[in-house]
Amino acid sequence: MSSNLQKQLFLFESTTLKYLLYKKYLKKRRSVVNSIIYKDRLVFGEFFHLYPQLRKNETSFRSYTRMTTDTFDYILKLISPEFDLKTTNFQEPISVEQRLLVTIRYLATGLAFRQIAMSFRISKSAVSSIVIEVCKVIWNTLKFKHMSTPSVDTFKSTAIEFHEKWNFPNCVGSIDGKHIRLRCPQNSGSMYFNYKQYHSIVLMAVADASYRFLMIDVGGYGKDSDGGVMVNSKFYQRIENGSLKLPNEIKLPNSNVLAPFVFIGDEAFPLRNYLMRPFPRKQCQENEKQYYNYRHARARMTIECAFGIASSKFRILLKSIETKVENADHIVKAICILHNTIIDLEKKSSTQHYALDDYETDISKGHNQMISLNYKGRANNRASSTAINIRNRFVKYFKDNKI
Repeated sequence: MSSNLQKQLFLFESTTLKYLLYKKYLKKRRSVVNSIIYKDRLVFGEFFHLYPQLRKNETSFRSYTRMTTDTFDYILKLISPEFDLKTTNFQEPISVEQRLLVTIRYLATGLAFRQIAMSFRISKSAVSSIVIEVCKVIWNTLKFKHMSTPSVDTFKSTAIEFHEKWNFPNCVGSIDGKHIRLRCPQNSGSMYFNYKQYHSIVLMAVADASYRFLMIDVGGYGKDSDGGVMVNSKFYQRIENGSLKLPNEIKLPNSNVLAPFVFIGDEAFPLRNYLMRPFPRKQCQENEKQYYNYRHARARMTIECAFGIASSKFRILLKSIETKVENADHIVKAICILHNTIIDLEKKSSTQHYALDDYETDISKGHNQMISLNYKGRANNRASSTAINIRNRFVKYFKDNKI
């Protein structure tokens, strides 16, 4: 072996050895630093030094968690039995109360797991697993009380509320889809890339007159239109096969017009016997159709307000969710059920009417500012004559009962 080759091998071995030693040193150093940070969790962690102070001030607690202490305690009481935490010889488990606070803080702020970990003095991997686990438990525990499958009586009471608050009779809910921003999923191609030029999943939801979510379907591909997502949703399939029953048709209030109970949606949805959409702008030459669009859009704003309220409370919806797609589904479902829970328990402060001044319509000028025309209809959205006739009944009713 030549002397030059021996020198090269020696240099290579020494460089590799130095690199391995340096990597080991860095790992040891990180572990020492991290152990110091996590060791002081009981002193400097937010749960131990900030959380007790927040509970003494209701305004500060609400600002921190987006809910009252009573609501937080109510959720904590329901989900606690679902956790089986065991103390070992090495450490005590993170309490359910702290797990819930970590999750709520993540949903309310949209901070990265790394930042949450530093604030609570918990490792990043532990925070990520805690958030997903608690979101699953929140959905599985609260959905039966705060988003149970609507019955015929539920739809009837919803219709009464829509008529009293939004002047649209026989309406059992407003439907729309919301794109939830995602970090680009691996090997997904263009499946999650939407027309807004970012990756997303679709939250398809039905809201009642008080901005609560009656039904949701999470996980639709971002590339699909609202109408396409609805067709693939579970509640659409249940309506089509008859397992989700709507009340029988009745006469509209103060009239002899017989009409079925319907959902209302924007122009992205097809016109069906149970789903009303507004008239396209090209067909709105008549004042009666313009006025129908006004009443339709006024009631349909409940789903827009529901999305807005949920996003303002849980600001993770305003940012990109940096998790796997299946975990993003759990996060969105937990937010929806928490949204309903907060409204149900805090009705006085949460169900106030939000101003709709930005959506008001000037009927006399012959245009409707509330109609969104970003979506172009497709051939498979062609309505049946029965569905057209049902919408015309509402047109006649609104013409004779102007407000």
